[in-house]
Formats: sequence, C-alpha cells, structure tokens
Amino acid sequence: MTTSTETAEHPPQWAALAGVTAALAMFGAAQGLSYPLFTILMQRQGLSPGLIGLSAAMMPVGLILSASFVPMAVRSVGARNLGVGCAVAGALCFLAIGYLQDWVAWFVIRFLIGAAINPLYVLGEVWALSLAPPSRRGRVMGVFNALMGAGYAAGPLILIAVGTAGWPPFMAVVSGFLLCALILRAVSANLTGFGDDGQPSGGIAGFARLAPALLLAVLVSAAAQQSTYSLMPVFGLAYGLPEAKLAALVTALSFGNIILQIPLGLLAERFGARPMILSCAAATAGCAIFLPMAITTPFVWLVLVVMGAVGYGVYTMALIELGSRFRGSALVAGNAAFALMWGVGGIVGPPGAGALMQAAGPLGLPAVIAGLEALLVAFAFYRSVSRRNA
Repeated sequence: MTTSTETAEHPPQWAALAGVTAALAMFGAAQGLSYPLFTILMQRQGLSPGLIGLSAAMMPVGLILSASFVPMAVRSVGARNLGVGCAVAGALCFLAIGYLQDWVAWFVIRFLIGAAINPLYVLGEVWALSLAPPSRRGRVMGVFNALMGAGYAAGPLILIAVGTAGWPPFMAVVSGFLLCALILRAVSANLTGFGDDGQPSGGIAGFARLAPALLLAVLVSAAAQQSTYSLMPVFGLAYGLPEAKLAALVTALSFGNIILQIPLGLLAERFGARPMILSCAAATAGCAIFLPMAITTPFVWLVLVVMGAVGYGVYTMALIELGSRFRGSALVAGNAAFALMWGVGGIVGPPGAGALMQAAGPLGLPAVIAGLEALLVAFAFYRSVSRRNA
C-alpha cells in the first residue's frame, strides 16, 4: 500500500474547517466538565481512587469496542447523520446520569458515552486532516487541537461557575453536546474524507503493522492524559489543596493546549512530526517528575500548563504524521486505529495510576506518567535502530 500522500494542494475550505472545529470544541467543553465532576461526586460518596479510575476507564472501553464499526456506520447512515446522532446520544446519556445519581449505573452509562462519542473523534479528525493543506498541516492541526483544548479548559471553569450540586452541571454538559449537534448539522453537508481512493487500507490490523510507533504514541498520550485529568483532583487533595482549587488544576492542564499547540504544530512543520513526538514525550516525563515538588507552590501552574501541552502534543504530533503518510481509506483506518488505542490508553492509564496511588500514595500518578513516556521513547529508538539494521 502506498503511504505517501503529499499531492497538489486544493484551496482550503476555511469555513468548513472552522465549523467542524467549533463543533468539536463544544464537545470538548462537555467532556472537560465531566471528568472533574465525576471525580468529585464519587469522592463525596467515599469511593477509592482505584474505583474512581476504573469508572473513568468505562468510556475508553466504549471507544475500543466501537472503533472498528465507525467506517461501516458512515457508509450505512452517512457521516453527517452519524455525527449529529452521536452528539444527541451523548446528551441523552448525561441526562440519564443526572437522573440516576447511582455510581454503579454510571459504569454502564459511561461505557455507552464512550461508544457514542467515538465517531465524533474520528469524524472530526478525518475531516480536519482532509481539509488541511499539506504545507500547513502542522499549524492547522495545532489550531484544531488548541481549540479542542480551549473546550476542555472551559469545562472545569463552567463547573466552578455552576457548582457540583444538583442538575446545573449535568445540564451544562447536555448543552455542550446539543450545540455540537447543531453546528455539525449546519456545516457538514458537503464534507468528505471517508471515500475509498482505490488503495486497500488493510483495516485497523493492517495499519498496526505499518505504524506501530504511532499507535504506541497515541496509547501513551491517552493513558497519561486521562490519568492526569481523572486523578489530578485526587493528587491535589492528597497534598491538602482545597476543593475549589482541584478543578482549576485540570483547567491549567487544558490551558497548555490553548497556548502551545499552535507553536508545537509550527515546530512539526519545521523539524518533522516524528522528532517532535519524542521531544513532547521527554518533556512530559520531566514535568511528571517535577510535579510532586511543585504541587504546593506557585510553580505548579507553570508545570501543569507545560505538562498539558506536551502531553497532548504527543497525540497532535502523531496525528500530523498520520495525515502526512496516509489518505483516503487508509487515513480512515488510521483514525479508527487511533481511536482504538486512545481507548486502550484510557483503560491502562486511570485504573493503573489509581491502583498505584492507592498502594503507594499520590506519587503513583507521576510515576505512571513518567514510565509510560519513557516506554514510548525507548520503543521509538528501538524502531529507529531496527530500520537502520534492516
């Protein structure tokens, strides 16, 4: 299968790209609010960090089991109908969560949320990569992920404004999903990117043989990001931080995406996405190691901003590399594989970090993050040496 895809550039469809990005930003705000909300509510019910992490893993399980069905669903109902329908389904799931207020039922519903939101990830990224001119892919995807980061950052801020009691936080999440559905309905009528270009994609398994390092990068980014977002309030609480500050810690992580994803995208255009994957991984590990020393000092805000940026930057760089190497059906298979590995990372990360925190204290969180990033760097060097010796 041919993987080189840098062809003649077509005039960018900026309006369509802006609409897709705005829709995904609304979706990101809803997701960003939900992570600290679930953590705080479950802490109030006296649940352990391990159980909180296990609950957070239910959404990634839904991502995993639904990933391979996304291309088939697009062919069956169309990308536009699928995106709008999934956004509405996400809203209905959060209505059910607010109504039940039962952490056991939340396990099942969070799984259903993962299955519902997965097509939103795949659709949005395929559209963005397809709309981005090759020469500007780094900055376009930097803007795309920066605005996604803005949505995630807005979520915890909204939670601070509406509080964690009663229906207001749940209605805020529902509103975010419904806004996503309305915007997608308005802008996605003529968007493409899922068409068959005549190249055999080999499906997710075939893509894994072509780009294992990219998939490991996605897994590591997902595990580190979701562990941090889910368990940072637990980490901060262990150091005596007040509840009002716990959601702000998560906001600081997302703020890094807002201000640094675009510079990272420009650096990827200059130096290449592959070297930037390793640079972001090494920087994330360094931030994780320094975090326990900074958590009770003003320096924690700088550490979290950088950590959030480079941690998600691993995924952004992998996405840019994906768009540079693949197109058409292979790009769809790659995005579905990315969604699958994001789900696997979510299963590995929060429960593992939560269990280690329960056994060894709050240092378990930075230990898991630093270890995962070190694994990615080691595997990338192994692949590099293997290719040279082949």
